[in-house]
Amino acid sequence: MKKNNMKFSVLALAILTLIPFTTIKAQDKVEASLGAEVVSSYVWRGQQLGGFSVQPSLSLDYNGLSLSAWGNVGLDSSDSKEIDFTLGYSNDAFSISLTDYWVDYGTGFLHFAAHDTDHVVEAQIGYDFDVFAVNWYTNIAGADGVNEDGKRAYSSYISLSAPFSLGGIDWTAEIGATPWANDYYEATGFSVREISLTAETEIEVTENFSLPLFAKLACNPATEDTFFVFGISF
Repeated sequence: MKKNNMKFSVLALAILTLIPFTTIKAQDKVEASLGAEVVSSYVWRGQQLGGFSVQPSLSLDYNGLSLSAWGNVGLDSSDSKEIDFTLGYSNDAFSISLTDYWVDYGTGFLHFAAHDTDHVVEAQIGYDFDVFAVNWYTNIAGADGVNEDGKRAYSSYISLSAPFSLGGIDWTAEIGATPWANDYYEATGFSVREISLTAETEIEVTENFSLPLFAKLACNPATEDTFFVFGISF
């Protein structure tokens, strides 16, 4: 979700996706899902990236292997468009993925110049211990950002989240931090970037249809910003 450096990220992602997709086509039990969220503002890892937004998603899953697309379009014409593609694998506890983030800063989706691109490729690995989950994310290509020496920062983010139930609502408490200096997250060293609490519930509209709702209260201690986001899922 920022800018600076890459050549083969999307090409590599495309090559990686061809192999599982060929396998998936030969199988019978592929699960496909299509959805969207409408959010009062687009907040990601302690940063507000847009205002009122629509965020569609599409995914194919087979035996823990998934290929998904996610997008963001803001109501305000000044908000940047975003399209992300993720290839991942997960079982009950372990997960690993590769995501290509593209945010439209002006160079175009197919522009892959080595030091001038709007793509960022991020690797993720995580484990869910039931009572809490830990995920590590590292930018490995593209507009990764640089460290204090002006070299590629391999900007990283680690999050710890814990789900619980209270008052008939599902809650998730989460804390996220970047471990070292990088200008991708505008951090000068180890820095907590988000502390948040999310509540989720469903409003019954008819006997056969309910509307999932969520509210998220988050703060970024590093920038002293606070956010309260409301969303509806379809």
